[in-house]
Amino acid sequence: MAVINLNEQFNNYLQELSNTLDITKEQYDSAVNSYEAVGNWLADENSLLHPYKPEILPQGSFLLGTMIKATEEDDDLDIDLVCRLIGKKEDWTQYDLKTIVGNRIKDNETYKERLQKEGRRCWTIKYSHSRKFHLDILPSIVSQDYEIVLEKSFIKFAEQDPEELAIRITDRELENYKSEPEPNNWPKSNPFGYADWFQKQASLDIKKGILFEERVQPVPQYKEDKLPLQRAIQILKRHRDLMFKGDEDKPISIIITTLAAQAYGKETDVLSALSNIIEKMDVLIEEKYDPELKKVIKWIGNPVNPEENFADKWSLNNTKQKNFYKWILVLKDELKTALRKGDIQSIIQYLKSRFGTQVTNEAAIKLGISLNKENSIQVKERSDFDVPHRQKPVWPIQQNYEVKITAKYIKDGGYYWSELNGDVLPKRCSINFHAKTNAPDFDSVHWQVVNTGSEAERVGKLRGSIFPAKTAGVGGLKHTESTLYVGTHWIECFIVKNGVCIAKSGEYIVRIN
Repeated sequence: MAVINLNEQFNNYLQELSNTLDITKEQYDSAVNSYEAVGNWLADENSLLHPYKPEILPQGSFLLGTMIKATEEDDDLDIDLVCRLIGKKEDWTQYDLKTIVGNRIKDNETYKERLQKEGRRCWTIKYSHSRKFHLDILPSIVSQDYEIVLEKSFIKFAEQDPEELAIRITDRELENYKSEPEPNNWPKSNPFGYADWFQKQASLDIKKGILFEERVQPVPQYKEDKLPLQRAIQILKRHRDLMFKGDEDKPISIIITTLAAQAYGKETDVLSALSNIIEKMDVLIEEKYDPELKKVIKWIGNPVNPEENFADKWSLNNTKQKNFYKWILVLKDELKTALRKGDIQSIIQYLKSRFGTQVTNEAAIKLGISLNKENSIQVKERSDFDVPHRQKPVWPIQQNYEVKITAKYIKDGGYYWSELNGDVLPKRCSINFHAKTNAPDFDSVHWQVVNTGSEAERVGKLRGSIFPAKTAGVGGLKHTESTLYVGTHWIECFIVKNGVCIAKSGEYIVRIN
């Protein structure tokens, strides 16, 4: 029987997790049918837009294959679309184009009822509660030869100037919104050039890449099999959504997608891709001097339009920048902590709250774990930790909060941080443990030190009891031990409130050689 190592199990879990983040085939088909119907209405022969062959095309995450379902049951899916016209009347301004598109939508009684307040660039059609999505439609125009360029890009990997895929759009906040008929002076966007760049970043040069054999298409097919980069981005976006929970200053998807695609190193599994991306994302952010603001600002350039800075809002709202770097630090810490867990059950249990997903029975079978009747993971203690002198917790366990242990050891007067749970430490040094918890208040802190090995057993010094911290309150979150005996040992911290353990750290391993 093949032996699956922990990293393989972790990768399989991430794969299953990303599967649960996908919108369903039914949601996908409903969105496509809806936006194609809108496109047909705009292109009808009775429409003023008919001579310009209007077509509704997806952009953003729907086109890139990185869309995730809503975190809350009542939330809408946001489907970003382009209403693309080939040419226009000579005297039409941005205002005229946007108004004519809006008026045509209003001519349909069904769409008129669903039409939302006019946006800065888009018209939004909100669908019924049962469908739970809305369409953001961006009016745009292209030149006559655009279709040839687009077809060339979608059929094969063509080395071409992404500028050829740019479109001209409307923006009612610009000074020339109502006065400028020349499209070259309208704002420019390039969602299809970006999609072309993204697909090249995501593609694999090995057989696994065949799973995504089609190029980016105007109406992409629904896919259950996705590339590691797409899966990693879905996981990052879900973590972001749950961490910031509706905060308008959360990291935006285009920044996450761009940095992730730039950091991606063609890894062929989700875990490796995610680990590499998380490690590199913040390093890829540039700094440039802004002559208008007269200061150095953060710069995340649009790969198909180097003059556009996706982080332009950061210089105006510092909270957005702080939240991004805070998020990256949390990601790095949580991935390291998850990797320190000794079994897949503990990893999943630890990450469960970060992604808000349940493990399905089908996934549990694939992962080799068991579920209890509440469909929660049945966590079993690892045999390595199942030693007879280890005391069982005396309180009921309800892990509503978290507690994490960090440590540094002291030898010959110097401090050395133990970055990884499981480092091999020398004998005859002192370790300072520090527990950090998000529990707002608690009654007491307890510690448990468990040692193993023939040295401790020979002198009758095996330990395993749970004991209260020497100092009450927050001071009890610090504890000191000495490295006396060779072997694999561990320490665990318990936070207790009203006779219930509301947080426990899990085993922080100390190996002494």
